[in-house]
Amino acid sequence: MTYSPTIEFAQELIRRPSVTPDDAGCQDLMMARLAPLGFTGEAMRFGDTDNLWARKGTDGPVLAFAGHTDVVPTGPEKNWDIAPFDAVIKDGLLHGRGAADMKGSLAAFVTACERFVAAYPDHRGSIALLITSDEEGPAKHGTVKVVETLEARHEKIDWCLIGEPSSTEWAGDIIKNGRRGSLHGYLTVHGIQGHVAYPHLAENPVHIAAPALDDLAREHWDSGNEFFPPTTFQITKIEAGTGSNIIPGELLVHFNFRYCTENTAESLAERVSEILDRHSLKYDLEWNLSGRPFLTDRGALVTASQNAIRQVTGKDTELSTSGGTSDGRFIAPTGAQVVELGPLNATIHKVNECVSVDDLDTISRIYEQILIELLA
Repeated sequence: MTYSPTIEFAQELIRRPSVTPDDAGCQDLMMARLAPLGFTGEAMRFGDTDNLWARKGTDGPVLAFAGHTDVVPTGPEKNWDIAPFDAVIKDGLLHGRGAADMKGSLAAFVTACERFVAAYPDHRGSIALLITSDEEGPAKHGTVKVVETLEARHEKIDWCLIGEPSSTEWAGDIIKNGRRGSLHGYLTVHGIQGHVAYPHLAENPVHIAAPALDDLAREHWDSGNEFFPPTTFQITKIEAGTGSNIIPGELLVHFNFRYCTENTAESLAERVSEILDRHSLKYDLEWNLSGRPFLTDRGALVTASQNAIRQVTGKDTELSTSGGTSDGRFIAPTGAQVVELGPLNATIHKVNECVSVDDLDTISRIYEQILIELLA
């Protein structure tokens, strides 16, 4: 059976086992398709990460498609019904690691550009692709470094469409026009180690910290707003103890905030310290800010995306800021309008990841229509 160029290119990309941070030659495959369209490719390698900045045109405005070639590990391949890098199509589904997250979107980027450039060779502005192999990993040498490079030379992105799998029921039903911030806390509560038979000679940090942790878990951080759900607090790890007859001397607690624009990382850190101090704990606390919240309000990019989805599918889409973080957190602070739009996310990071071939073709047509809306 013959499939569309989008599907065939997605298969080609999936067959490259690009487990983070290995690009496995995917960016070269993309550039081989983009160069004949007039794109100039700039390879940017930082640390162990391959990045690609490809651009067609020198004038503004700049519409950039952003995404990643790296995928998460497969886990034991024996658990997969179809080998994760074979890119087999069965019952209308393209199977493989990265099919939905996000090699399908990468293929849709390229084929949308191919059709658009053929139809509008003298389009206005510039089209760009910002591609990294470090989104699924630490994200230290990927998009953040490319953005720093672009900013240093005053090269601005006006609109950025990230191909993350945003859809839930049908292709294009949700546009992510923002993301919550992510703040990690690493708490060490200090006690006094001792024998369990002599508790008066020790101080159990688990016991003394429990009321404080309960207060943190019960705290109402905010009520959210029209764009974001309320801030959430979740304990992700608790560790203490060295043996069954030993009262531990330290308690380690890791926790995470997914927070909205009603709070800041600084305000949350201050409130956590206030609660811990209220319980007179002896503690050390370290913070890691993964990303601040960002929001693209209604404007040219959101409107173009909504119009494109309506034209291609005949349906109206929904704006949402739910879910985890994305590389949009590095791009939005530059002033760019940022949205995320891609295929269904039901199987991402799972065994037997797959995506509908019809959905990928739909997503490619939506991307093409967004190009038409903004640059034709």
